[in-house]
Amino acid sequence: MFVRTESFRQFISLYPVITALVAIHIVIFLSMHLPMLPHQLVFETLAGTNILILMGEYWRLVTPIFVHVGFAHLLFNSFSLVLFGPALERALGKFQFLLVYIICGVAANVATLIIKPPYYTHIGASGAIFGLFGIYLAVIFFKKEAMPQHGKQVILPIAALSVIMTFFQSNINITGHIFGLIAGILVGIVLIRTRTIRFY
Repeated sequence: MFVRTESFRQFISLYPVITALVAIHIVIFLSMHLPMLPHQLVFETLAGTNILILMGEYWRLVTPIFVHVGFAHLLFNSFSLVLFGPALERALGKFQFLLVYIICGVAANVATLIIKPPYYTHIGASGAIFGLFGIYLAVIFFKKEAMPQHGKQVILPIAALSVIMTFFQSNINITGHIFGLIAGILVGIVLIRTRTIRFY
């Protein structure tokens, strides 16, 4: 379920949404690091700065989901998406997967807007990715027969470890992580009640 055996070409064909999301991560990352491009302008335009959102720049509730400044941050979030996203893209379909991914990311950013100080700035796909974990947890807790045992054995410890590590790492938007996870659980409950989800 979480083991990737596809070739690069097969992965692109099977999971076009995840491929596109990772490609966007890379393009924005490169745009902020190639010397011929106005990297500071890219960051200042896309980052989730609370005070600017309050002033009406509402796109900043969405765009931070795709922005990563550090290579390790880019690599970790993109790898997590490649590893844990395919089962959901296959189960939900392309459009619904993208929709719930954005919903979880935006929910994390809205919580950050409400809870964090006005001049707080945040970036990264972590809130949306924690949302994916939340959907899996909703399935495990409320419709456990829809997920194979080996899937539960992977998701439960990784989700628990990810939450724990959130509180021990520096420069982490704890609010975004936790509320992304909560949003994912709530979205997962809605999905379970409104459609058939199976990971077999």
